[in-house]
Formats: sequence, structure tokens, C-alpha cells
Amino acid sequence: MSVTFNNQTAIVTGAASGIGKAIAFKLLEKGVKLYAFDLDGDNLTGLFGSISNATAIRVDVTDQEAVNKAVANILQAEGSIEILVNCVGITGITNIKSHEVDYSNLKTVFDVNFMSCFFTSKAVLPSMVDKKYGRVLHLASIAGKEGNAGMLAYSTSKAAVICMAKVQGSEYAETGITVNAMAPAVIRTPLVDKMPDAQVKYMTDKIPMKRCGSLDEAANLATYIVSPENSFTTGFTFDLSGGRATY
Repeated sequence: MSVTFNNQTAIVTGAASGIGKAIAFKLLEKGVKLYAFDLDGDNLTGLFGSISNATAIRVDVTDQEAVNKAVANILQAEGSIEILVNCVGITGITNIKSHEVDYSNLKTVFDVNFMSCFFTSKAVLPSMVDKKYGRVLHLASIAGKEGNAGMLAYSTSKAAVICMAKVQGSEYAETGITVNAMAPAVIRTPLVDKMPDAQVKYMTDKIPMKRCGSLDEAANLATYIVSPENSFTTGFTFDLSGGRATY
């Protein structure tokens, strides 16, 4: 099935690298008008600054006022926003037990991983309700389902993202808007490429397919989730784990 988009505008956060970058370029291939958000303004401009259908916006998505201003400017320019993809994320300090977790690090991880999704969706959803159409995708993680030991902040923040998708999916189910999450296991990124082979093997051994997912696989699934074709699935977390997630 060929996924099609007609004159749609998208915001992708975390678009300067990793999965966010891959999704942003995949949407551009489909003819979507892209607004790429990231705190790394230089890299963002280098990637999208010369693309006519893309606009790079340096924004701290943990700052609600900055998010509201950026979204308002896009709505003024475009009239509507059909797609929101939230890909910003950090792991924070890992390999520590829960009693060793520092509050400031926990708060930082939640601000980046959860609050950013809340701020952007809160800003965009009213215009989607007015238009009676919208697609929202929050990037979660297999850790949000399984709770990785030594990763309290990351795991619980991603669990919160999954629950928010369920809540929002239910709340807007009759408005023409779908809100879903995507839960990757290990995706082959430059960060993974720099890891020791033994560490990558440890992670992939937990995956029935015994390999990492690719950025292209992540972008292809995300593109379907935010497409018009995905019209009867909402409040759902899509598996991207090579069979590791079974629920």
C-alpha cells in the first residue's frame, strides 16, 4: 500500500539526529511540509536549511512558552498542522539502582521525554480538533513496557509516554484525530555503532530476530502511523522490537 499525504504540515521534534531525523526525511519524501524542531540549531539548519519544503526551528521543547510560540507561528503561516511526531529523548544516568537515582536527573529525563510530548501535543491538538483531523505519534520505548533495570528515569518516563498516548487516544477518538505511540527496542543509530560489539550483542540477544532495527524500518512504520491510512487505530503502542514485545 502506498502511503499518501495531501498538502499536509508536520512538526517533528528531535529532528536533528537519530529516529527523528529519519522520520523527518521520510515525511519530506512523501511531500509533507516539514517543521523540524531541535535544540541543536546548527545541525538542524545544516540538514534542512536548504530544503524548500522544510523549516528548521531551534526550540527547547521542555519550555512550554517556547513551544507555544513556535506552534502559533506555524499555525499563522500554514493555517493547520496535521501531523505531530515527538522524537526528543534522553536516557539520563543509567546503570544505577533506584535508591541511587538523583532527583535532578530524574526531573531532567521526565522534562525531556514526557513533558516535551505533553507541551507539543497540548499546543497542537486544539487546531486539530477544529479541523476534525490530526495524527500524533509519541516515541516511547520497549523500556517503557518492560522497565529496564538500572534505568528508572528513562523506563518510567517512557511508560508515562505510553499511558499519555492511551489517554489522548481515548479522549480524541471521535474527533478524527489518532494518537499513538511507538516502542522501539535497539535501533541501529550512530550511537549504537560506537558501542562495543559485546554490548550490542547483549542487547540484541534479547530480541528474537537477533538484530537491531534500522532507521528506515522506524521511519517506515512512523510514516504509516501518521498517515491518513491509519484511521482506525488510536491509543495504541506499535511494536518495533523484532518480536521482543509481545503485548
